[in-house]
Amino acid sequence: MNLFKLRIDELRSELNRHNHNYYVLNSPTIDDRQYDEMMRELEELEKEFPEFADPNSPTQHVGSDIDRSFKQVEHERPMMSLSNSYSIEEVKDFLRRAKAGLNGEECQIVGEMKFDGTSISLIYENGALVRAITRGDGVRGDDVTTNIKTIRSIPLQLTHGDFPKRFEVRGEVLMPWSSFEQLNKERAANNEPLFANPRNAAAGTIKTHNTAEVAKRNLDAYFYFLLGDELPGSNHFDNMETARSWGFKVSDAMKILPSIESIGDYINFWDVERRNLPIATDGLVFKINSLKQQEQLGSTAKSPRWAIAYKFAAERARTRLLSISFEVGRTGIITPVANLEPVLLSGTIVKRASLHNEGIIRSLDLHEHDMVYVEKGGEIIPKIVDVDADSRSHDDKPVKFVSTCPVCGTTLTQAEGEAAWVCPNSDECLPQIAGRIEHFVGRKMMDIDGIDEVVAEQLCLKGLVKNVADIYDLTKETLMTYNPFRRATSNSTWERNPIEAKVKSKHRSTRPERLSERVIKGIKKSLTVPFERVLFALSIPEVGQTIAKTVAYACHDIDTLMAASEEKLTTIPDVGPKIAKNIVTFFSDPRNREIIERLRVAGLQMEVSAEGNSTFSDALSGKSIVISGTFSLHSRDEYKQLIERNGGKNVSSISSKTDFILAGEKMGQEKRKKATLLGIPIIDERQFLDMLPQQGDQS
Repeated sequence: MNLFKLRIDELRSELNRHNHNYYVLNSPTIDDRQYDEMMRELEELEKEFPEFADPNSPTQHVGSDIDRSFKQVEHERPMMSLSNSYSIEEVKDFLRRAKAGLNGEECQIVGEMKFDGTSISLIYENGALVRAITRGDGVRGDDVTTNIKTIRSIPLQLTHGDFPKRFEVRGEVLMPWSSFEQLNKERAANNEPLFANPRNAAAGTIKTHNTAEVAKRNLDAYFYFLLGDELPGSNHFDNMETARSWGFKVSDAMKILPSIESIGDYINFWDVERRNLPIATDGLVFKINSLKQQEQLGSTAKSPRWAIAYKFAAERARTRLLSISFEVGRTGIITPVANLEPVLLSGTIVKRASLHNEGIIRSLDLHEHDMVYVEKGGEIIPKIVDVDADSRSHDDKPVKFVSTCPVCGTTLTQAEGEAAWVCPNSDECLPQIAGRIEHFVGRKMMDIDGIDEVVAEQLCLKGLVKNVADIYDLTKETLMTYNPFRRATSNSTWERNPIEAKVKSKHRSTRPERLSERVIKGIKKSLTVPFERVLFALSIPEVGQTIAKTVAYACHDIDTLMAASEEKLTTIPDVGPKIAKNIVTFFSDPRNREIIERLRVAGLQMEVSAEGNSTFSDALSGKSIVISGTFSLHSRDEYKQLIERNGGKNVSSISSKTDFILAGEKMGQEKRKKATLLGIPIIDERQFLDMLPQQGDQS
């Protein structure tokens, strides 16, 4: 096959994957610059080899954040993405192209802030907000009106101003830094995954099916574009100033820039000043001010020719390394964390930065008291990316990784081919015990209310709990006597939490008697937690929520699982040799078996429920299935459970590895086209149910 065609296909596949990660999963794995470089390479190859053109290429479409659980609404005017630039020269090129497109006519430029949030379009009729739509795929988006109405800075009814009978205003929904940090603290306390950045948090919140939860997260919104048939002014700047007078939040950074020199000054000013803003920004936007000239320049397939985004480089700060802390996780992995002189970065004061493992320390050639460069970018935890070796003193020694556990003193071990050093003293190393306790009681595991990070730590320090089985020996009287709910007055014996500010206990203001009752009630309630969550709660290395569920349905009960060989376990979908070995190693330890027996005696669920067993089969064993559309016989969640309980695997996107698509009404046209192109079968509800034992008649 033509090598250029292979590269084109590779780039399209990679860009589609990154679009899905960014717009749908809200979990980008590369930064904007890497993405843009790939996109530009693909655009150049497609121009050079037009015979390989594809109307579904990522170069022809903006990304999509469409969520089929919301109602989709078509935009009255396409909601496009902007082309990106990373230097003043690229901005100059944009201006030259615009001037050429205007036949040499002079044009005025408006500079404004590029907010790092999630795009929204609001429709107003007679001054009242009637609809809020996400960008979606640029042609249609999700109707999130109910959630948008919880944002206090968005006017629901305009009360003054000569506004048109009907108009549209576009902007960004944002989560301020303060709200973002508080949300992640709460999620950490509940053992929930942390949001990577405020943009992801805002996007995830807007798609939440719980308006009370949306309202609690204190979202904000800034607006940057006014559209309609009867706009108040003939240029962008005046229209946005008018929108401001109507009650919309418009950035004070918006400014008319009379020359290329003023554009450069504008970039330099905001590259520094943005660090003092209460919200996340990732660049600036430059627009042709005249609406008539905007219309004359028009658009490409996905971007307007009258505007361009300028992206700031990843934020970096220079500060001094004070010391290295070596922290112990619940699985015994030792993580080095740099303690820094406080420095302002991305709107927050940074005092700590992740170093991940010994290899990172070596690659940086890190020395004591080094001046280091720290970046935050899309990361939750800042990271050291470079060292100013020229400023280093001759007396400063290289940083050495510890050889013994910083808490219990046990000699560390390192598995062959692994970067991490581990403390093997899992039964007596307090941070490991407390970490497993905290994991065990988490919301998605045993969900025992009243035990958070602080309480788990105190239970271990007071000797009340040495393993998860000890939780079921706790009594109200014991908890009242030793009161683990009181935060220690001095610093903790060990530091385990890599988040900059440790989670504060939610319980300090509540009476010990009530807290003790809450814990005991939570312990009793946990006896009804299904077997798959019990398995997840045990902290078997690399056995997460999905693997635990798959293994539980495959083995049915704890005894079958404990007796399973590595070879047998690897026949279970998604269980590779490493996970199989971890499971066998865990259950071959007599101490873990003793804990299992104590949990069994305490009354925990040690087998799949009757409901789970009644629908179990291997009818879908090894099959990867995509669910798309809306259904009448079962809900989407019920179909996901049926797939899992019959040996199948739920996947979110279509690929050559997809076995078939379970399609309901309103299946997306893009998915249908892709399935047809790849030759993937599409089946309806009844055809699917007929594949399962005793599931054919579900009407």
